[in-house]
Order: sequence, then C-alpha cells, then structure tokens
Amino acid sequence: MRPTLSRHPTQTLRHWLSACAWVLAALLSGLGVAHANNGAVVDLEKTAREWLQPTLDASLPSDASFPLRTEVVMGELDRRLRLAPCAKVEPHLPPGSRLWGRSRIGLRCVEGARWNVYLPVTVKAFGPAWVIKRPVDAGATLAQEDAELAEVDWAAHPVTVLAKPEMWIGQQTAFPLTPGQTIRQNMVRPAKAFDAGAQVRVNSGGNGFSISVTGLALTAGLVGQSARIRLPGGRVVSGLVQEDQSVEMAL
Repeated sequence: MRPTLSRHPTQTLRHWLSACAWVLAALLSGLGVAHANNGAVVDLEKTAREWLQPTLDASLPSDASFPLRTEVVMGELDRRLRLAPCAKVEPHLPPGSRLWGRSRIGLRCVEGARWNVYLPVTVKAFGPAWVIKRPVDAGATLAQEDAELAEVDWAAHPVTVLAKPEMWIGQQTAFPLTPGQTIRQNMVRPAKAFDAGAQVRVNSGGNGFSISVTGLALTAGLVGQSARIRLPGGRVVSGLVQEDQSVEMAL
C-alpha cells in the first residue's frame, strides 16, 4: 500500500497566499495600464474639444443675415486603444471632410510616435430657412405662399439651404415637394422661358441707343441663364434669358 503524501497545513497556506498575491499583483498591474491608457485617451478627447470650437466658428457662413446656432455632440475614442507615448498631438480634419453634420476629427502624433486616430463628432447648425407648407407638384413654379420661415438644422443635409426668398421664388421644382421640407438648392431649377427652335427677341443697347431683333433659339432658355441665339444674318450670339422670354445681349 502506497504511503499518502500530505503537505503541512502551514506550508499549504503559504503557497495559497503566494498564489493569491501573484494574481492580485497581475490584476493591479493590468488596472494600472488601463488607467494610464484611459487617461491618455481622455487627454486626446480634451485636445479635440479645445481645437473644435474655434475651427468650427471659422468655417461657418460669414453672412450676418444668417445667424447660425451650433450644437456639437462629441463621440468617444475606444478606451481599449493602446497608443505609444507622444510628445505632441495635432488635431486635423481628414481630407475631403468638413465640420458639418456627421463628421470626425483626426488626432495624429507628430512628435514621438506615428499614429493617427479619429474621434466621431456631430455638428448641428440651427438657423432661419424656408420650409414647404403645402404639397407642390414637380415642375411647378414656387411662390412666396408655398413656404414659411422656420428654424432648421442647416447641417442635416449636405445640399445648400436657400435662405433668401429671391433664391427660390419663381424657380421650378425639380421634383414633388411635401410639407416640412427645407428648400435647398437641389430642389429647384430656373423656369424655362422658351424651347430650342423658338423665335426669340434679342435686345441690346448702349449709350443713347437700343437694338431689338428676332432670332432662332439654338438652346432652351432658362430664366437667369445664358442661351445661344442665331440672328437673321447667321451670326450666333449668347445672352441672358429674361423672365419676359427675351434675351439680353451685352455688346
């Protein structure tokens, strides 16, 4: 019969305490690394916030007639990031992006290491704009009574807001519009004054004289845009299309 080997209770307790101490040390070491890492990530987020507001102020429209009230929602960096020590961090906008709507801020190390991380950010810009208040068919000519003034988030859509009435009144709708839509550049197009092939009156003049002849439109005429006209003698000219369906030609 084999003898049973037993360890003295004091020795067993000593080994158990030693193992516990090792595990505790490992846990504390890991917590220390995590704490240091979280501190570095928090510092990066602080750097981004300090850089954001002056950069945002400089990028907003400078027209005083369109005061915009901004709201910024900052995201967070992944707390599991392991970044090498860096003596100098430089915030920047990634190529092709801007601080408008959903965006991101780049943070790159320029002294001490080579890394680049991105912090998500959402920028809202509230200001006055014109909002459709009743259904409008595609191809209809917009009038003042089709819209009303309201405060909207200009950054909610990448297309330019048409904040001045003269920018959209008299324009034709590019597609059907529904109540609540903010009037933007892609929603309207110049009204058509005449089609290609139409007989068009061409006006011109200078100091003390004026000329008016009829020509053949080679292109469709959109109000406020240039059109090409062939005059009776065969000369082709370009002029600005007027609301009265004529063309104004500069000499």
